[in-house]
Amino acid sequence: KETGAGLSDANAYADVADGTAYHEGHWYAAAWTGASAGDKAAALVMASRIIDSQLQFRGIRAVGGQALQWPRAGCRDADADPDVASGFVPVDEVPKAVVDATCELARALLIADRTGAPVGEGLSYSNVGTTQTGYKSDDRRPILPELVQSMLGKFGVLVSGRSGSVRLVRV
Repeated sequence: KETGAGLSDANAYADVADGTAYHEGHWYAAAWTGASAGDKAAALVMASRIIDSQLQFRGIRAVGGQALQWPRAGCRDADADPDVASGFVPVDEVPKAVVDATCELARALLIADRTGAPVGEGLSYSNVGTTQTGYKSDDRRPILPELVQSMLGKFGVLVSGRSGSVRLVRV
């Protein structure tokens, strides 16, 4: 688990204990509570990978060689108390919202594979015997559930492969 130290061998933003604490107040926790500890840990690792691949967080990585996108330097905290904080996420911290979003996504992954191709991809219709099934090409579940996107939106933006733009890097 990434502790905020910028570990080079971290592979998750949350551990099973974090997930259990998060799901204690979750109305739809059955997928989490019914899973084995090994499946929970694997789901948290996969959730962290997906979060890192789907979002571009503000600021820069805090430590050279860190394995995950967090901790970060220069990332504004929209919820910071202006009388107490600098307005930025501390460079030695993974925000609670990132940990919670990892737990939420892990639960969603325990329910269904959100990364796989949708049933019927590339087909308009499928005929099997006398049964015809129609597919909508634009009806696809997002990899990141809307709740997870909302939880992380204050720290960065979704990476989109559909914009046609490229990221400019000056050297």
